[in-house]
Amino acid sequence: MLLVDDLLFRPLVSILNAIHTVALTELYDTDAIRDQLKEARLLYELGDLQQAEYEARKDALEAELERAKRAHERLGGRVEVKR
Repeated sequence: MLLVDDLLFRPLVSILNAIHTVALTELYDTDAIRDQLKEARLLYELGDLQQAEYEARKDALEAELERAKRAHERLGGRVEVKR
């Protein structure tokens, strides 16, 4: 039974852990969210975004950033963002 566990179960768990880590990394990447905020600000300053659109995008990104920060606190280092 242990041999079956080693051959079937552990690789599956390893793959699921890797997928979970990649998903958390993509979802809670605070640096990427900050970059998007900077990009929105730059587009607004260049006149490519209207004020209402900029405000809506900024509010959404700030909320997303706050969620990402809370996730990092809650997961306590399990979220690892690699660039």
